[in-house]
This record gives sequence, structure tokens and C-alpha cells, in this order.
Amino acid sequence: MAEALPFLEEDLTCIICCDVYINPVTLKCSHSLCEKCLQEFWRTQDVIQCPVCRKECSPDEPTKSLAFKSLCESFKTRKPTADPEDICQEHKEKLKLFCFEDKKPICVVCYTSKKHENHKCSPVEEAVVTVKEDLKERIEKLQVTLGKLKKAQDSYMKQDELIELKDVLQLFQEHNSVEENRIKKEFEKLHQFLKDEEDKWIRTMRKVVKYQDVKTRSRLEQLSKQISALSEQVAAVWQDLEAENITLLQNYTENIQRLQCPSFPKTSLEIKKYQHHPTQTMIFTTWVKMQKLVEKAPVMLDPNTASYKLLVSKDCYSVQHVKKKVSVPENPERLHLGVLASQGFSSGLHCWDVEVGDNDHWTLGVVGATVYKKRPFIMDPRSRFWCFRYVDGIYRKSNKPFKHNERPYIIRLQLDFDKGELKFIDSFRNKSLCTFTGGFSEKVFPYFCTGDLDKPLNLYPGK
Repeated sequence: MAEALPFLEEDLTCIICCDVYINPVTLKCSHSLCEKCLQEFWRTQDVIQCPVCRKECSPDEPTKSLAFKSLCESFKTRKPTADPEDICQEHKEKLKLFCFEDKKPICVVCYTSKKHENHKCSPVEEAVVTVKEDLKERIEKLQVTLGKLKKAQDSYMKQDELIELKDVLQLFQEHNSVEENRIKKEFEKLHQFLKDEEDKWIRTMRKVVKYQDVKTRSRLEQLSKQISALSEQVAAVWQDLEAENITLLQNYTENIQRLQCPSFPKTSLEIKKYQHHPTQTMIFTTWVKMQKLVEKAPVMLDPNTASYKLLVSKDCYSVQHVKKKVSVPENPERLHLGVLASQGFSSGLHCWDVEVGDNDHWTLGVVGATVYKKRPFIMDPRSRFWCFRYVDGIYRKSNKPFKHNERPYIIRLQLDFDKGELKFIDSFRNKSLCTFTGGFSEKVFPYFCTGDLDKPLNLYPGK
């Protein structure tokens, strides 16, 4: 009896709601449907017709059968209870379909909802076959990878048998020793430079302080002489005051001249702080000089990737747009438009400066390593291209217009791969121009492009 239930269920299922009939009615064409489903279907039609055979009907045509209704209700009560895992938690209907977009089983109500609109779905039985085939293919691929890993493991084990561990460690130590010496040498150069700059600024400051000291002593000496002279004149007047009346009157004019007040000097000394070169100015000047110690920029252009109208300089630190195509061999690395750096990044923090100057047509950014190179890149992070542009007087972040009033002379690109962030910074003003976030799905390469015939793009070390 249980085996016959699925076949009976097909005969008692409404083609509209895909469930066992509720209050079934029968048309003259002998097709049966739920009364409510039929009425809702007719409301959407201009001509009343059977949903199955499309034969025209009349509104009073549907007839009810109590026996048929009882049969449906009896079937529902005798129908085996579905496993809770086979029931849609949202609509309490049986999971009869599988959505390949969301990769989960759904019920018929889910299928008709907006949530799964235009999604590819199949009956559970068909989906199981497809899913099994997909999983088997994935297992086969994984087994191939597993085999490669085992071969690599065997290869390392064989190498360990040929080379003793102490020899390997010695090689690492020698390499580390060379790197340590190189790092120490570079930092010693920086330390010596900073020490020389410090001594120079202190000597300059002391010269200014010494000059102020001499000036102050000279002023004190002048004040002492002036005080002595005035004291003598006052004493002379007091002496005349003690003299005879006639003598006092005879010297009156002379005493008036003696008692005339000279120009009144400043009574407080001005001791100014050392302000000829403020601290921030000293630090900035030293920082600018320090940049000259770096011999090469951290990013170099790769001529093999340059498109046909871009000319890369011999030192690979400058790129120029030209009128005629450059005669270069076609190779897989060459771009349809632009040029890449020879170094790619898949971790860490990196920065490089690009002098755009008065160039009126440029694009800077980074691009994914596996992006197709033989056509223009789609300017969208979703297509693995993160860029900032200036074309025809308008700045653009990717392909969207971007408002910026002050024109930068040097743009710094700061890539934090681990943080998933790319910043474009006005290097002179130390202002952020725009920022991309969201991470990088693969190794990225710095990208450069110019359309200005007169002004090249130049690379510098980013500090």
C-alpha cells in the first residue's frame, strides 16, 4: 500500500499549487483542480479556460464531488509523515526542488517567490545526479593535487638524504649573515647622515645664540655709559643749587639743557628663542635630503609589458606616450594599453611615488596578475583593476568622476596587501586623494598609463 501512495498522489495533485486537492472541482473537460486555485487562475485570464487543456469554460461549469473530496482528505490522513529535514522551515511544505544558485533544496512556494526568481532549479531526483557528478569531479581534482603533494614530499625526503641538515643550516646562516651585514651597512649610513645633520643644526643654533649674546653685552655697555653721563649732569645741577643766587640764575639756562631727558631707551632686554629655523623646518629639510640616499625606487617598469605607444626609459623609471607605434615584439606579457611594474606584491606594505606634474592624461593603480592583457582593462575592482585617473581635467576613481580642487604634483600609491587597502596620496600636501578597500584576491602588479605626448610619468622611491 505504501508503494502505491506515490502513484496515487500524482493523480490527486493540483497542477497549480502542486499539492493534494483542497475542495476539488471538475470541469466538463474532466480535468480537476482546487476550487480556490481555479478561481485565482481565472482572475488573471481575459478568457475563461481550463488551465490544463486551454479549452474555454463557463463560470458555472465547475462541479463538486463529495466522494472525490473525501478521497483527497482520506489520502492526506494516510499519507506518510515527511521527515522534518524534508520540510521547508519557512513554508512548511515538502522540499521538492533544488536551487543551483543558492545551493540548497527548496519547496514549490520558495520557487515561486522573488527570492528565487530566475534561479536555475531542478527536481530533487535530477539535482542529486548532477550534484554527485560535481562532487566526484572535485574529488578527482583533489586527488590529483594530493598526488602532487605526496611527490613533493618524497622529493624533499630524498634531498634530505643527500644533504645533511647541518649543511642546509649553514647555507641559511651564511645567507642571513650577508643580509645582516647589508642591513647594518645601510642603517649605519643613515645614522651617520642624521648625526652629521644634527651637528650642523646645533652649530648653526650656537652661532645665533653667540651673536645674540654679543649684541646684548654691547647694549648693556651703552646703557652703563649713558647712566654715568646722566648721573654726572644731575650732580652738577645739585652743586649749582647750593651756590649763590646770582650764580644759580646765571647757570639756569645751562642747567635746563643738562636736565633735558634723552630718548628713553627700552628698559627690558629682548631674549628671543631660536626661531630662525623652526624644528619642523629642520626635520622636513633633513627628510628631503635623506631621500637622496636611496639609490633606486622600489618599483621598476617592465618594458616587456608596455603597449605599443608607450616608450619606457632605459633605467625603467619613466614612461612616455608617443605618436607612432614602438617596434617591439609581440609577447604574452604585453598589454593592450599601459605598462606594468616588474615587481608584483602578494603580501606586506609597499609604496611608490609617481611624478605626474602637468601631465593631463594619466592612469595609476594596481591590476590582478591573471587579468587578460590583450584588451583594455575594465575599470572596476570587481574586475581586479583598482585605478585613479586624470583625463580632460576630471579626476576619476575607477570610472566614476571624483571632485578634487588642488592638482597634485607627485602621487604616492600605498598598498597594504594584508589589510586589503590601496591609498592614493598627494605626496607634497600629505593629503589622501582616494582609497580602495575590500581586499585583493590574488597577486597584484603596479599599473601605469599616460596619453600626454609632452609630459612623461616618473617613478621615485616612496618613503
